[in-house]
Amino acid sequence: MNAPVTSDDLRAAVAAGVLSEEQAARLVALSHSRRGARESATAGDEPFELFKGFNEIFIVTGLVILTLGWLGVVALWAAATIDPSDNPAWLVAQVALAGAAILWALSEYFVRRRRMVAPAITLAVLWAGNAALGFIGGQAGETLLLGAAASQAGFIVFPYGTLTIPLALTTLAVGAYWLRFRVPFAMAMIALGLFATALVLAAARAGTPSSPADLFLLSGSGPFAWITLLLGLGVFAVAMAFDMSDPHRVTRRAANGFWLHVVAAPALVNTVALTLLSQGTAQANVILSLFLAFIALVAVVIDRRSFLIAGVGYCVTLAGTVFGGSGSAFTVLVLGVVLLLLGAFWERIRRRLLHLLPLPVHRLPPAA
Repeated sequence: MNAPVTSDDLRAAVAAGVLSEEQAARLVALSHSRRGARESATAGDEPFELFKGFNEIFIVTGLVILTLGWLGVVALWAAATIDPSDNPAWLVAQVALAGAAILWALSEYFVRRRRMVAPAITLAVLWAGNAALGFIGGQAGETLLLGAAASQAGFIVFPYGTLTIPLALTTLAVGAYWLRFRVPFAMAMIALGLFATALVLAAARAGTPSSPADLFLLSGSGPFAWITLLLGLGVFAVAMAFDMSDPHRVTRRAANGFWLHVVAAPALVNTVALTLLSQGTAQANVILSLFLAFIALVAVVIDRRSFLIAGVGYCVTLAGTVFGGSGSAFTVLVLGVVLLLLGAFWERIRRRLLHLLPLPVHRLPPAA
């Protein structure tokens, strides 16, 4: 096995003229950026990075202030130069194109060259917002404003169909951003964009959901909950593909999987759990208990805690429904103890489960 290159090796290379000091410094910076926080993670930790230093927070602050300043300049320019007879769609498109050029240039430096985490997330969010402004505001803005006014007046239904193509184009724009810069957080926005596009398309054909609960209640009106469930399964499958391609979680593929699990877990758990809770029967409560236990098992086996976080609230709700009063408080106390023990002995539990279950262990994160 080849020994890793050490700092002494780099200093010797500089002294021998093999590398310049600048090249050695860049090599060290690249090595550190590739390891990031994962190097110090102990067994059982789930790699998760939002920033790597306070300098990244400083840069994010600058990006936010820059965005506010850009919006202010655009507003002043619009007030001073735009004629009421001008085409609003073209004007919005101009602003969005200029914003896209600026964001792309900033991403080339902070994401591809500097490999910063927090600025990458911020720029991905700004890119998605700018794309939404360009496609939704430029292509559908006037129609939406007229439709919203008429809907409030009681004349017509809000024109959700107008949003379908702009939302799809916005999702494609975020996909292009991910292909170039490989920002893991962008995968979550792509998944959310697919959800939004599918739900808006369903609303255009089946009518507006009667309440937000219809997005998760399989017994509700319209196809919305089924869309949430099916897309949740699809996102979960893609997340598992990323995870299984990098079981040791040392590349961005695992980070892509993490953010997709963050989207898939609420979609799956909320849909099944809310549907069962709404029935209010003893049989449904038993099935919900089994479902939550299964979710906990899946979370431990695939080493993703997002499913447990999504199911904790339903455990509390179920305890209140079944036991009530002091029994509910006692159950919540026990749940807290169980979660603490699970977090403390996560790897031991995983190791025993992986030995018991007939699973392709080599494709899953190893248990220490």
